[in-house]
Amino acid sequence: MDSEQALPLLQAKLVEMEARLGSIKKDATQGHSGDFAEQAQERENDEVVDAIGNETRATIQLLNKAIERARAGEYGDCQVCGEPISEQRLKAILEAVTCINCS
Repeated sequence: MDSEQALPLLQAKLVEMEARLGSIKKDATQGHSGDFAEQAQERENDEVVDAIGNETRATIQLLNKAIERARAGEYGDCQVCGEPISEQRLKAILEAVTCINCS
């Protein structure tokens, strides 16, 4: 997959991840109930939501960097060995920065 093919896919995934992050933020700002047992469960849920939010933020950063590489015509090259990343890997993980051998 070359930079020209990847760019619209990367941008679409970025929009999707940003929407997901917005939804996560909305969920994280909901109030808690007055019941202690429910509060304990809600706090556990908050931890899961925070972890998902952190993972989503990290993916957004990787996507932004991949978009920069695509615009520069450098998308799809392993950042460790310099060899092309396989098309199957890029289809599975658009924001991949390493080939399967270097990952």
